Amino acid sequence: MIRNFLILSCIGKKDIIGLKIDNSFTIHKIKESIHNSDLLSKIILDFLKKNNTIVDNQFSIIINQGPGSFSSIRTSLTVAKGIKISTGANIYGYKQNQLPDFKLETIEKLIKQNKLENKLIKPVYLS
Repeated sequence: MIRNFLILSCIGKKDIIGLKIDNSFTIHKIKESIHNSDLLSKIILDFLKKNNTIVDNQFSIIINQGPGSFSSIRTSLTVAKGIKISTGANIYGYKQNQLPDFKLETIEKLIKQNKLENKLIKPVYLS
């Protein structure tokens, strides 16, 4: 069961990240900028550090697989895989249409319904 997690919705517009630790859920909206891809890993690491998050093999990262911008989705996948390699965290993916709003209740419903992919993340890019 996914208990503590970082959720990334970085598809090129209205990018947002969320963090659930125990009973606390925090959201950080990423400012729209042409340089977001360059700064995403720093933004995520600063967000985790600010919230005193311990990332280990019991922690999960949930990624929006799209549809969306090629570079935005690839960047968020790369950052998540880097965290997985260095900490052993678990990675899961969801599609944009599965999460109509970025609220904890909706995210937990998605988790309880086992709609997250964890074997192979398959991004959906806009053409």
